[in-house]
Amino acid sequence: MAVFVQAGDNIDYTPSVDVAAGAVVVQGELVGVTKRPIPANTQGSLAVSGVFDFPKATAASSAIGVGVSVYWNVAAQQATATATGNKLIGKTIQAATDTDITVRVRLTQ
Repeated sequence: MAVFVQAGDNIDYTPSVDVAAGAVVVQGELVGVTKRPIPANTQGSLAVSGVFDFPKATAASSAIGVGVSVYWNVAAQQATATATGNKLIGKTIQAATDTDITVRVRLTQ
């Protein structure tokens, strides 16, 4: 029998190092975003739902249309439409051009 624990929009998270507000945290296939700074070894929370602006590349062919699945590139610390080697973060709710520095994404878990 399952026992209700929390609504699930935010989940508990205790980092081993200080984490800044707005940090994208990848745990296996789970990707969340910190809304507040979390000191090392202190329980905080990760948002795993909601809409966030993620940084993206501004190179040629970096535009991302609306309704597109986007992924987090850990090495580049940027959202991308390239799935290979990256972790799913959600779908875009607004198109981003090549020159836009962010893309608006609804988190999907």
